[in-house]
This record gives sequence, C-alpha cells and structure tokens, in this order.
Amino acid sequence: MLNVCSQCGEHAVEKIIDPSGPFAICPFCHYAQPFLQQPLFIITGASGAGKTTVCDELVPLMRDQCVILETDILWGVTPVTSDTYHNMWLRVAKNIGQAGLPVVLCGTALPEYLEECPERRYFSTVYYLAMVGDDHLLAERLKQRPAWRQSGSTEFVERMVQFNRWLKEHASTTNPPMTIFDSSHQSIAETADEVAGWINKRLEKRWR
Repeated sequence: MLNVCSQCGEHAVEKIIDPSGPFAICPFCHYAQPFLQQPLFIITGASGAGKTTVCDELVPLMRDQCVILETDILWGVTPVTSDTYHNMWLRVAKNIGQAGLPVVLCGTALPEYLEECPERRYFSTVYYLAMVGDDHLLAERLKQRPAWRQSGSTEFVERMVQFNRWLKEHASTTNPPMTIFDSSHQSIAETADEVAGWINKRLEKRWR
C-alpha cells in the first residue's frame, strides 16, 4: 500500500518520486519510502483485434517475467469512461509490481488516458502496443461473438473499425508513441511469440 505512509499513516497518491532510490516521499512527514519502480506494458486495440486471445497465450509464455492481466475483469466495477478506472488499474499494477514482476495490462487504453493519472509516476516507463488488423477480419470477429457480448451491431462494428483505422494512422503520433502490431495474417501462437519478444526486448533494457 504505497499510498499509505508506513511512517505516519497518512494517505497520499501524489507523492514526490525520487528516482535515486527510488523513493516515494510522503508530503506530510517527508518519509522516503523505498519501492520497486517497474515498467508497465499496455496491449491495446479495438474490440476484436485479439487482445484477450493474446493475453491468454502470453500467460504460460511469460509467467516468470511478468504478470499478465486482462482489464475487462473489472468491467462494470468502475465506469470505463472515467479517469478513476484507468487510475485504479495503474494502482493495481503498481502494487502487484512490488512483488518483483512488472505487469502487462491487456485492454483498450491510449496514452492520453494513462499518462496524466496520479499513479503513473510510480512506473519507470509505460510501453504501448496497439494491436490492429484488416477491417473485414475485425468486423467478422465481432459479428461471430456470442449475443451476450453485444458486439455484433452495425453501429458497434463500425465504431471499432474506425478506431482500428485511427490506430493505424495515429499510433506513431501519440505521446508516447505506440508500437503497431498487425496480427491479421499470423496464427495466435505466432502473434503471442512476437508480442512476448516485444516485451522481453524492453525488459532487457532494465539490466543494461
């Protein structure tokens, strides 16, 4: 519970982060609490792009390197459109990271949603991978989903196709930029292997 000072017991999210420790400095008593400042990985994309499928495949591939979480597990607990939802996920990832492994979050998110959240300061770097695909494949996947998911309507499919196109055109211009990954013509296993390689390459930077 890094938000609760272990010295004075006061609660504060927006602590000063001293990277020399790193330390989270309490604004009340100025206690410098040491913590692990992990990187965070975001696998984003439109519905139907394959985020959940890749998330499932990554778990056995990377169980010793990181913790893989599907953000939909908290769907409905907090409105997804609110800043609270994204800050809540950063808080979860921050606290899990204190056990020694960085976190990979699979779910729709953009840098603009996360980079201004108070909890963002506890991560060394946030890496974004945007999964995209051919428009017709994306639409077909959405239409084939079970009815309870309510993703087969013309309106929803068109919205996701437009978001998919937006990611292809603008991922390199966000702050920070997102890496584009097109899985249209690969197997699930091939996609998971490449995403795992993308994560591992960035994890290796911590030890150089």
